[in-house]
Amino acid sequence: MTYVKLCGLRSWRDALAFNESGADLAGMILSPGFRRSITSGSARGIRQALRDEIPLCGVFVNAEIGRIVSYTEQGLIDVIQLHGQESNDYIDTLRVHCPLQKIIKAFVVKSPADIEQANHSHADLVLLDGGTGQGDGFDYSLLEGMRRPYVLAGGLNSKNVAAVIRRYHPYGVDTSSGIETDGKKDPKKMTAFVDAVRREDDRQ
Repeated sequence: MTYVKLCGLRSWRDALAFNESGADLAGMILSPGFRRSITSGSARGIRQALRDEIPLCGVFVNAEIGRIVSYTEQGLIDVIQLHGQESNDYIDTLRVHCPLQKIIKAFVVKSPADIEQANHSHADLVLLDGGTGQGDGFDYSLLEGMRRPYVLAGGLNSKNVAAVIRRYHPYGVDTSSGIETDGKKDPKKMTAFVDAVRREDDRQ
């Protein structure tokens, strides 16, 4: 079954919609300076609104490790996603401080060199993206160079995700802008995205 992450949750309302969507992993942006960035207070509201069994992912961009540790110590996040220029040394150090959390490293893919960097990442799982939340895709022909499971992001929505899964068979898919209307999470689009993935899974 294709793993589904819905990212960019910003409120308890988004979390309640996630509960009904059937997705596997909820994501929220915990580094400042981005359109979907949220505060620690909003993060607590999301955690409280999500069903207990749903893992919550915190997305960080070039953050101090201590900042990430503070979220794990509060029990707010189960998964850590790094979306900056974090090195393997950084990941190794982070793992020492956060041994219970799975680490995802995101790579913005522009060339075969980015694919090779993803292949050699020390993260538990890698995510391949076209940008940083703008809904940009990338040249999927580059995926031929991947030698490990990956989550695919960038430009995915309920209308195109099935075809992408059918052709490239990613471990997982991730969307944020693809489940929004006028810049806000749309519960109908969230459910439609997951339904499209599950229908394609059933066909395979």
